[in-house]
Amino acid sequence: MSFFQRGQKQEAEDLQDEFNDYTKYLEQASDDENIRKAISRAVKAYRETTSKTMARYPHTPELAAEVREIKNYSVAHQKELLKQAMESVERNHGKAFYAKDKNQALMIAKEIIGTGKTVVKGKSMLGEELHIREFLENEGNDVWETDLGEFILQLKKDRPMHILSPAIHVPREKVAEIFSDFFKKEVEPDIAKEVAVVREFMRDKYFSADVGISGSNVVAADTGAFVIIENEGNVRLATSAPPIHLLFVGIEKIVPTFQDAMKVAEVTWRYAQYPIPAYVSIITGPSKTGDIEKVTTYGAHGPREFYVIFVDNGRSAMADHDDYKQALHCLRCGGCMYECPVFEVVAGHFGETYLGGIGTIWDVFVAGGLDKEAPQIYSCLRCGRCVERCGMQINVPDMIGKLRNQLTSGQVLD
Repeated sequence: MSFFQRGQKQEAEDLQDEFNDYTKYLEQASDDENIRKAISRAVKAYRETTSKTMARYPHTPELAAEVREIKNYSVAHQKELLKQAMESVERNHGKAFYAKDKNQALMIAKEIIGTGKTVVKGKSMLGEELHIREFLENEGNDVWETDLGEFILQLKKDRPMHILSPAIHVPREKVAEIFSDFFKKEVEPDIAKEVAVVREFMRDKYFSADVGISGSNVVAADTGAFVIIENEGNVRLATSAPPIHLLFVGIEKIVPTFQDAMKVAEVTWRYAQYPIPAYVSIITGPSKTGDIEKVTTYGAHGPREFYVIFVDNGRSAMADHDDYKQALHCLRCGGCMYECPVFEVVAGHFGETYLGGIGTIWDVFVAGGLDKEAPQIYSCLRCGRCVERCGMQINVPDMIGKLRNQLTSGQVLD
């Protein structure tokens, strides 16, 4: 056997081992009583709420069609929109950075934050992609997840199992155990009481933090406006109380105008099941005032400094690939996961960083590459239920089929 043949044989054995490990991982998840209990509750609640919401706002599918055209244009003009957005941030007295990959993004964050700081962080799938909390903690910083679900997972030393509801797989009974252990007092398995104990704990963190970190749901290139959708109010506190606000955003979130951004925002929250979110924040720079002699002065009640890191990390490669660029249209509403038969059984064990069928395409480009994500690629049933739910009508089954063809033919993503 030649050296080349031995290498091919080893690669095949390694891939088989990955498939075996992944299969065991899914089998364990499918037997997890907590997952079954929590997911069944969540799916039922999501479907009921979404049905009522769409009936109340029947214009939403028509608006989604507009957003599809906005996303088509934005992906095709990604480079120009990125340049315009960065110029807008600088014009608004913020500091804009472009990170080609994960390492560059983390190094920029390190330069801004340093070490020995207290950081409060809002929920962000890009943050999960970069592993920003773990990185900053290793740099000697004290980092707190302020989203209730992310906080549960931080204490549990677990990862998100849904892009919108990260702790969807943890029922209230398990949450009570985790909180009782952390707070050193009995916390009842009552959701309102569980929320209250976290609210009390987090209050001081916001106002003693040195840095607040957030993501953004959509960015308007013309104005440099970052739109953030939330319900808990934690992101508004994390981005307004600390003296420094650091925002990470993927370049696929940029759209041409502020009006475009608001259309994207409305479609996002509507397909995420909400008639209207509790909070919609529009942030364009550091806090400012003109109340004394109409002289604009930066650093009023909110942050004195505002930094934005626009992250590529595989997104340009996706945009350049005709077979997969539609995946960039994903609004991160999470609706497809509630319809996915595999997700309903194993939750976020079907995925690495991004989850479900759409997450598979994303993970190939931003996380592991074609070979590494092979087990995940073969988890999708290609049933198409995700497409029926998706406001962007992203054809996930078609893209999954193309990834499988590339795997079996030995092609590479160019």
